[in-house]
Amino acid sequence: MSEPTEQQTAEIDELDELSFDQLPDPLRQGAARAGWSSLMPVQARAIPYLLAGREMMIQARTGSGKTGAFVLPMLERLDPGEARCQALVLVPTRELARQVCQVAETVCDGTGLRTIAVYGGVGYGPQLDALASGAQIVVGTPGRVLDHLLRRTLTLDALRMRVFDEADRMLSMGFYPDMQAVQGHLPEATLRTLHNSMFSATYPAFVQRTAREFLRTPEFLSLSGDQVHVTDTEHLFYKVPSMEKDRTLVRIIEIENPASAIIFCNRKTAVHYVTVVLQRFGYDADELSADRSQSDREQILKRVREGTLRFLVATDVAARGLDIPELSHVIQYEPPEDQEGYIHRAGRTGRAGAAGVALSLVSEAEALTLEAIAKRYSIQFQQRRAPTDADVQAVVAERVTTLLEQRLRERDRLQTERSQRFVPLARTLAGNEDESALIAMLVDDYYQETLHAPPVMVREAAPKDELQGGPEAPRRPRRRRPAPRRPRR
Repeated sequence: MSEPTEQQTAEIDELDELSFDQLPDPLRQGAARAGWSSLMPVQARAIPYLLAGREMMIQARTGSGKTGAFVLPMLERLDPGEARCQALVLVPTRELARQVCQVAETVCDGTGLRTIAVYGGVGYGPQLDALASGAQIVVGTPGRVLDHLLRRTLTLDALRMRVFDEADRMLSMGFYPDMQAVQGHLPEATLRTLHNSMFSATYPAFVQRTAREFLRTPEFLSLSGDQVHVTDTEHLFYKVPSMEKDRTLVRIIEIENPASAIIFCNRKTAVHYVTVVLQRFGYDADELSADRSQSDREQILKRVREGTLRFLVATDVAARGLDIPELSHVIQYEPPEDQEGYIHRAGRTGRAGAAGVALSLVSEAEALTLEAIAKRYSIQFQQRRAPTDADVQAVVAERVTTLLEQRLRERDRLQTERSQRFVPLARTLAGNEDESALIAMLVDDYYQETLHAPPVMVREAAPKDELQGGPEAPRRPRRRRPAPRRPRR
């Protein structure tokens, strides 16, 4: 599929930044309650647009202060006298739901606006009580929000504001079908007046298509430079001992869950080794090197062009001339031997107005090479801590919970009744440390089948009434059942 050639977005009419002293009184008081005496850049830039009711796609990294950017305007746009959900903030994880809820509670303290965090993996009781009391701000993961909508313990008839927070990560966690189903519970009259905003660290093609499905005419606002654009590639690096690169690579892939990536190595022996590691872990990966037969190379290139190979491992020479559509990540298992090679590698992502991610794994000695590249090409590299097994376990647990909850919602009444016969067995296995390995095996098999399957071919966004599967999020499995249909009204 050819890459998109233009953004389907409005030209942005830029607004001046706001200082802390220029904030409306309710916002300034809310910021003071949170202990803020000045505005962070994302707040100074974004708040004027949100106060004006503009639909925005805002590029801002985690930790930039974006929560305050969308919570503070709620003090002016929501009515504390109306005990119904007026603002919905969709987030990818229960941890982020709790964090956003805590900020909102502090900012809104004493105003009459109440906040509730709803997410999976916990009981419904406290969430039901808070929703019944008329919380105006609901922060939650799409799956649990959808559960409450299906139970009719949450309605969106009075919704005024909707925020998609960390949209790229939300899609990588597997929430697209739930996001689409939540959309189906919005009345047409609400959709016409609803103020939407989306925050994301990057805007690869699949995030942009998702935004165009959920936002009417979004405008882009990037905080990574002086101009308003979304063409940036994030340049990240992990400092890792050479002997630990293979395990670190797997952990990074588990957490990032890229839709597609090319992994660069300097030698064909490293290419083969990395490919074998990925394949044994269950990933859809293949290698491109001079040792492959011509028929093998043609078959691999065919899969690359069709977008059905998720991970391609190659040397610079083997990958020369390849044009991979909508490549979300470039991963450098080792930095290139010449500095210009980095530009050629990283330039394979972030094309056609999209934003991509270029990751590098470097040892202490290789970090010097990266510093020289940064200096020569004025690249701002961000160093990230290498993920641990505990980090991976936390992300995988949330992701598989999301998938299983989706699967459970798709079961009909008879299937649900049939599965009840296994509830006592499940409790027994879960309560027995020796037997819990059986449950872990089943969950792992399900996770491997759904998350590590080759991606479906990405297609252009269609009109909303024609969409069947929507844009391809990174985790969409090849053999999934359809997402729940919109309820008739």
